[in-house]
Amino acid sequence: MNKLYFTQHINASRERVWEVLWSPRTYAQWTAPFGEGGRMETDFKEGSRVQGVYQDGKEQPYDEATREWSGAKEQYALLESGAHTDLRVDIDVVDDEVDSFNELFPKALAILKRLAEEKA
Repeated sequence: MNKLYFTQHINASRERVWEVLWSPRTYAQWTAPFGEGGRMETDFKEGSRVQGVYQDGKEQPYDEATREWSGAKEQYALLESGAHTDLRVDIDVVDDEVDSFNELFPKALAILKRLAEEKA
């Protein structure tokens, strides 16, 4: 497992960035580089299960490929300073996906930035 770090400077409040991160409508938009139409289900409580759901409504299967990701964490820190927020993402990634995440995560965060700043 590899730890990757990404940051994005966003001209919006911390509350606005949080809303764009986790609202079902905007979550699907900013995560589109990873696959169209996906969503996640969780209650956002510490230690709770997070389940990936595909566009067709089926849960992501727990199989050999997904077992590799067991124990992986994504941490999102929102640091507000004046009228902007610095978003830092620390994410665990399996060896085979490091290059893909290094390519796709900056694209996803650029979309998130655009969405957050549209109504900021």
